[in-house]
Amino acid sequence: MELKKYKAIIEGLLFASGEEGVTWNKLAQLLETDKQTIEEVVAEMVNDYEDEERGIRIMTSNDTLHLTTKPEHASYYKKFLNAPGTTRLSQAALETLAIVAYQQPITRVEIDDLRGVKSDRAVQTLMNRGLIDEKGRKEAVGRPMLFGTTKDFLIYFGLTSIEDLPPLSELNEEEEVEEEAELFFERFQDLEASPNGSNEEQ
Repeated sequence: MELKKYKAIIEGLLFASGEEGVTWNKLAQLLETDKQTIEEVVAEMVNDYEDEERGIRIMTSNDTLHLTTKPEHASYYKKFLNAPGTTRLSQAALETLAIVAYQQPITRVEIDDLRGVKSDRAVQTLMNRGLIDEKGRKEAVGRPMLFGTTKDFLIYFGLTSIEDLPPLSELNEEEEVEEEAELFFERFQDLEASPNGSNEEQ
């Protein structure tokens, strides 16, 4: 297979994998080649992305490759998020954010269990928006990623600390968590509409 085609496939796979990324071994398996070849191709891709005309880069964490934006362009991404008319966060994303905010640190599987549906896309959206990020790994089978809110989360919703979130009643049942998430979603809508709130999320 031509080198350029390898690059195109790897780039597409990394984009499609979102925040989960793809391991070296998985790439080698999918492209039906050896790990050394993948490493050589990725090394060239990393070099390509260093060009100032490119806006993305490849990041490696825990033997997993991720496609990310360049940190030096962060100010432009923030302008985009704050631009009038930018689509707000979807209800699914807000519900997911509510659960992360109150239950952090929490794994994506735990989020799925509380919502009753898959949350991959919502989690990826929140990661891309900088509202949540990785907070380590849970000491459990597979060491799943733990998520928590970020400083930008506090800024977007006018909070000085996570303690400023409205207190919740003791949560013992999944149904209660979902109900609280709905209430939090309504609160976020109010914040988005207020002068100090965020009105740009998706």
